[in-house]
Amino acid sequence: MKLQQLRYLVEVARCGLNVSEAAEVLYTSQPGVSKQIKLLEDELGVIVFERSGKRLTAITEPGKRVLEIAERILQEADNIKRVGEEYAGGDSGSLVLATTHTQARYALPFVVRNFIERHPKVRLSMHQGSPTQIAEWTLKGEADIAIATEALDQYPQLVMLPCYQWGHSVIAPLGHPLLAERSISLATLARWPLITYDPAFTGRSLINKAFERAQLTPNVVLAAIDSDVIKTYVNLGLGLGIIASMAFDPERDLGLQAIDVGHLFGSNTTRIGLRRGTYIRQYEYDFIELFASQLSKKAVDMAMAGHGVNDEYQL
Repeated sequence: MKLQQLRYLVEVARCGLNVSEAAEVLYTSQPGVSKQIKLLEDELGVIVFERSGKRLTAITEPGKRVLEIAERILQEADNIKRVGEEYAGGDSGSLVLATTHTQARYALPFVVRNFIERHPKVRLSMHQGSPTQIAEWTLKGEADIAIATEALDQYPQLVMLPCYQWGHSVIAPLGHPLLAERSISLATLARWPLITYDPAFTGRSLINKAFERAQLTPNVVLAAIDSDVIKTYVNLGLGLGIIASMAFDPERDLGLQAIDVGHLFGSNTTRIGLRRGTYIRQYEYDFIELFASQLSKKAVDMAMAGHGVNDEYQL
């Protein structure tokens, strides 16, 4: 039995039994993956994947148990490497963040600056994507820390650490009639064309739910994943924008005015996600605490041990 064979098993399962796709992810050939899986099945004396001709069609019951154990073995092998890297590398290493554009652009810059000042020999890289991509990268070990608002709580394999809460603002060009309104309601917003986030991003789910509860249909003329894109099109007069309040800066966003509408859409919680069972290096603890000061090493260890982190207490 080889670790490589276990990796092949796990990746094929992750790819929905598509051997060709798994081979691409693993940078190898489809026949090579199929051969190694068959060799492992022969060694174990059990069939992991049911087949119809050359096509894999399902995971057998013993196969499910094998995959569960294989995932744990691969994670522990990765943990051994992380321990070695931490103690052999001294104050050097690497840290991969997976996050959304809004977090990378507005929440992380000062955190990253302070982290680099504290750990100048740690190679820091950042992957930006949708919350679902962020979770998947972290689960696969392609990222060490996930930071997002949406979707992370849908992955039980991730330990969730609440960091901070935030709300939305409506932005409009200077002189827009909305800015003269004494109060803004959902009914008022529903009368105007709106530009806001893609459904998978930055609290869009709360926006949708608020309109649904009020039995209103918002006229969303453009959806984007990037707050700066939303502001660009609002400046062109294509509609009102609904963005994360943190994404508006009156000194930088000239020609626009923001109105806090957190009371309409409620608060959102940004969370850090860590893969369960992962060995956390000291500089990762440091980054987490720089991002959310309440998340001390003790708090993180308690969450990783399964004791949980209470949102209200932490925030």
